[in-house]
Amino acid sequence: MTTFPEPPSDDYAVIYLEDTDKALPETLNPNTRYAYFKTIARGGKSIIQSCKDMHLGRTVCYKSLRSEFANDPVEQQRLLREARVSAMLQHPATVPTYELGRDNRGNLYFTMKLVHGYTLREVLDYRERYDLSQLVDVVVQVANALEYAHSHRVVHRDIKPENILVGPFGEVLLLDWGLAKVWHSDGSASDPLAPHTDPLGLSGRAETGITGQGALQGTVSYMSPEQIGRDPDINYRTDIFSLGVIFYEMLSGTLPAEADTVREVMEKVVEETPVPPSKRTRIPVPPLLDEIAMRCIQKNPDERIGSCAELIRLLRQDW
Repeated sequence: MTTFPEPPSDDYAVIYLEDTDKALPETLNPNTRYAYFKTIARGGKSIIQSCKDMHLGRTVCYKSLRSEFANDPVEQQRLLREARVSAMLQHPATVPTYELGRDNRGNLYFTMKLVHGYTLREVLDYRERYDLSQLVDVVVQVANALEYAHSHRVVHRDIKPENILVGPFGEVLLLDWGLAKVWHSDGSASDPLAPHTDPLGLSGRAETGITGQGALQGTVSYMSPEQIGRDPDINYRTDIFSLGVIFYEMLSGTLPAEADTVREVMEKVVEETPVPPSKRTRIPVPPLLDEIAMRCIQKNPDERIGSCAELIRLLRQDW
């Protein structure tokens, strides 16, 4: 059985007594708490860096808005929501949030655990190297995180392989809650931060930070029909659809909806019923897994698997 690849060993800092017992200054300057910044990734609206927390002696992940969006009130609110949702959802498959604050220019940032590993996209690019049981276990762990979030009335809305991290020690983490949907305490669902999707596929999802046509096309492939249609009553079953698309891709090596343009992909997601994964690959697919994948990606949300808890029970059967 192939194991998931391990990052280089120098990514893991050795812990020394000199670091753990170093005195903390009597007067703490918040402007010098973080140092040694290194850019990890740039999104359409945000930048993610690693840096050292000089108070605790650990390397953390530091997320902030790109300078051109730092004063955008919508993006500021979205960053706040992401930080707070991530902090409130304390599950082993979510990334812990450490601090929310403003830098010396008054710009928002939040820090979180720096996790080493590979995205599920990188894993799926070499899916033939992995045992199917390993891939199914990834789906189970993501489903556990989603069931936990759904029980707290939070819908992720951006489930895709790029937002799932697979670590070298069995970790599976669901990332990026920036598009999460939450409800008001009175049950109303008015959401000014809802992701915008042009029904004609002409403008795409600018708010997600997707900049290239290919990246946008891939992202749309994981969206549910109701998300493409901007249904105001969208609920947790959109996450089940998106996770089902990932599962379909694991089994078949292809996406349920593929086309040359974003518009064509959207039309296929909304209108066309794909063939079962077993019909798209020469690798044998267990019938139960074939059925589970197809039940997850039903066009009608009411016809999908009812919850992530039910999905987990099915995947743990003797398939």
